[in-house]
Amino acid sequence: MKQITSVQNPYIKALVQLQEKAKARKQSGTFLIEGKREIELALKGNYEIETILYCNELSFQSFNSLTFQSKEYIEISKDVYQKLAYRDTTEGILAIAKTKNLSLSDLKLPENPLILVLESIEKPGNIGAMLRTADAANIDAVILANPKSDLYNPNIVRSSVGCLFTNQIASGTSEEIIAFLKEKNINFYSATLQNSNAYHKVDYSTPAALVVGTEATGLTKIWRDESTQNIIIPMQGEIDSMNVSVAAAILIFEAKRQRGF
Repeated sequence: MKQITSVQNPYIKALVQLQEKAKARKQSGTFLIEGKREIELALKGNYEIETILYCNELSFQSFNSLTFQSKEYIEISKDVYQKLAYRDTTEGILAIAKTKNLSLSDLKLPENPLILVLESIEKPGNIGAMLRTADAANIDAVILANPKSDLYNPNIVRSSVGCLFTNQIASGTSEEIIAFLKEKNINFYSATLQNSNAYHKVDYSTPAALVVGTEATGLTKIWRDESTQNIIIPMQGEIDSMNVSVAAAILIFEAKRQRGF
């Protein structure tokens, strides 16, 4: 079995670029996954694993007992692992996986879907947190509108604790997504300060998409103008907004409550 012990190895240097550069991920069509649970969830989510890299010095179990499906297995040293990994507690295992097509047309939706739309969210940690909430609520899809962050950014992979792989995810421009929602007869509710109704007074029991934007500037005009209904979470303190991932969670679980879950 192949072994790599030097952080100066050209292959390892290329993997570092894969971790650090969205351009490298886009060009190769691959990204790194860190941790046993995350890799298992990726396999369950039908991601193709090209290579498994493992460090026996850090592994909590014998590699022979692992059942990951991969084309190639490489043993790496502790130094190499620490060069590539973001965390120290991920069982000494990494995977190189192929990215997926994020086309709207690939989404498989039920008759009465509940969808979360994220417009131009910049912080990977917020995206990861919302993917965790989407998984917890078992909603039907998450759609990224005009994304500012590469979906396979290692910070999204990490902060989503594997929920990147458990959700149906698509991406497109705001115009494309609005056209898609209208074509599918899915009402969409934009979280915004302008011309809004209180979120808990709106009916989400029919096909619905909940739309959130950045904390700094909110949703763009097209979402406010085209929305079935603009909605707001009333603030009772001094500020007029909250963290977008918290707001999304409130909206999602209100919709789920109305649907009897």
